[in-house]
Amino acid sequence: MTILITGATGLVGSRLLPRLMEAGIDCRALIRNGKDVSAGVTSVEGDLFDTASLAQAVEGVSAIIHLAAVFRSPDNDLIWKCNLEGTLNLIAAVKVHVPEARFIMASTSHIYDIDTPRPGREDDEVDPEHAYPASKLAAENELRKSGLNWSIQRLGFVYGDGDGHLESLPEHMVNAKWHPAHKMSMVHHRDIATAIYLALSGAMDGHIVNIIDEAPTSIYELVELVGETMEPSSEPLVNPWHLHVDGSLARSLGFQPVVRSVYQAMQENLL
Repeated sequence: MTILITGATGLVGSRLLPRLMEAGIDCRALIRNGKDVSAGVTSVEGDLFDTASLAQAVEGVSAIIHLAAVFRSPDNDLIWKCNLEGTLNLIAAVKVHVPEARFIMASTSHIYDIDTPRPGREDDEVDPEHAYPASKLAAENELRKSGLNWSIQRLGFVYGDGDGHLESLPEHMVNAKWHPAHKMSMVHHRDIATAIYLALSGAMDGHIVNIIDEAPTSIYELVELVGETMEPSSEPLVNPWHLHVDGSLARSLGFQPVVRSVYQAMQENLL
């Protein structure tokens, strides 16, 4: 099996790629500006807006893992360009060159509405306001109607393997004005790999799937885990289900997280 990974040098891709290599998977990466990738990975220099490099990157692959995205940026036009237009270009290349390939795309639990009345489920009607989740939803919709063999993984808050994402939470909580009791669904990098292995087997074909661990954790606890403090509060919690998503579909398809909670990650030195 030969697979193509986009976003291979990003937060998720740089931790997923070595695990795929260790599993004996032949990996190819679409790389911008000659960035380095793991030894043994075939790199194709280019990007999602270079038609020739896309054709070279997808040629002969049996699966595509599409991770490339712009998340935190003040430039909304850039977010839409990369997340939607870039995905459309990749879809077009796959349809022309490897239409039978499995197309696995990473998405986000930020898609679910802020005022959802329960943990977000994959079949919920959603209408995100911010550019990142809105652009990811638009990309999801384009992939779903592409005619390709697709699956979409909506990831919870990604952390672990020294990525620094959890440590950045105190800064973001101030900007977001989160209540300390607000809980987020989480996923460790190890279990992104767990989910990708399952998707490569075909178990998730034709599904949008929430990928999360088993223990949504409060902002208050997470901030303490990284050695910071947060003012406690017993004020009523508005929108209590925001960023708390339902993982039951993933479980029904065979997904079982290896890192079941952020506390397990801490105890096993996986943060």
